[in-house]
Formats: sequence, structure tokens, C-alpha cells
Amino acid sequence: MISVPTLKNIEDITALMQESPFHMEALRTVETLDLPELWVAAGFVRNYVWDRLHGYKNPTPLNDIDVIYYDTANQNEDFEKQQEFRLNALMPGPNWSVKNQARMHLKNNDPSYQSLEHALCHWCETVTPIGAKLGKDETISIIAPLGITDLIHMECHPTPFAKKNPEKMRHYKQRMRDKKWWELWPKVTVYDL
Repeated sequence: MISVPTLKNIEDITALMQESPFHMEALRTVETLDLPELWVAAGFVRNYVWDRLHGYKNPTPLNDIDVIYYDTANQNEDFEKQQEFRLNALMPGPNWSVKNQARMHLKNNDPSYQSLEHALCHWCETVTPIGAKLGKDETISIIAPLGITDLIHMECHPTPFAKKNPEKMRHYKQRMRDKKWWELWPKVTVYDL
């Protein structure tokens, strides 16, 4: 077990992430892609925060590292695969997943996403649409259009978008049953199952 941090705001999360050599290396690697509105999101941030809030010495393994960006000019899925190949060559080991959010509405049967933040608001649970990126001065920025309150309080809720859409709520419930986050992180409470 390691010391459990007190997290109150985005600055606390960025400071925490800057302590992680793995996260810093991954963020530096992603920045080499030079894509518009480029962020590393989902479990990359969520899992690390919850691991630290649980005092885990070893990180919970990531299924993948979600790299997201927003580019209406090039919505070719093959281009995303090329970026994954590039990341694998630069930092082998993680399972890289690169997705242009400008095209993901098609896969998700949603209305067209107008921006990266708009796309994130269409994700199913509140603790996942949070991303990080590295600035030129090695500082981390966080994007969290739905806020970080649920993340730092270890509460998982469906997003407002999911709550209004029965199909998305079914997806949320199934995803939560499949993920079983409460088994990995016992302090996490998942709501609306």
C-alpha cells in the first residue's frame, strides 16, 4: 500500500499524474502524433486515480490506452490504425486505441458530435469522459466536460445523455455488469444498475 492522496480539484489530479513515470511517458508518446484536439482518456485517467485513492502499490492493468482526437477533415478509420501502429513502435507494450471522435457518432448511433467535448458528453458513465494531455512545458491539462466530482468521490453514474436514452442506459448497465469495477476498487459505488 502507498499513501492515499487527497484529491479536491483538477490540479490535484494533474499533480498526481505527473508523479507517474508511465503516464508521463505515454503522454509524451501521444504528443508526437500532433493531431487536433488530442487527449488520452477513459481508464488512463480513471484507473490511475482510483488506484491511488485505494492506496494500491501496483497499477490495475489497462485493457487499452484510449487516445482520442477530433478531426472532421480526415475521418478514415485506416488513418487511426496507422496512428496506433506508430504508438506501438514508439512505446511497445500498451494496447493503443486511437479514435477520431468526429466519426464515432456513426458507430454509436448518435447525432453528429460537434466537438470533442460534445462527443465526450455522449459517453455512458460520468467517470470515463475525462482526458489528459501534455503541454510543451511538460504540464498536464485535463478535459472533463462532466466534471471530476464523481471520479474523486469514487461514484459512477450514467451521464445525463445516457439517462435520457433507454438504449444508452441498457448499454451503461451491461457495461457496468461486465466491468465489475466494485471488485477491482471496493470503495467505488456504481449507481443506477
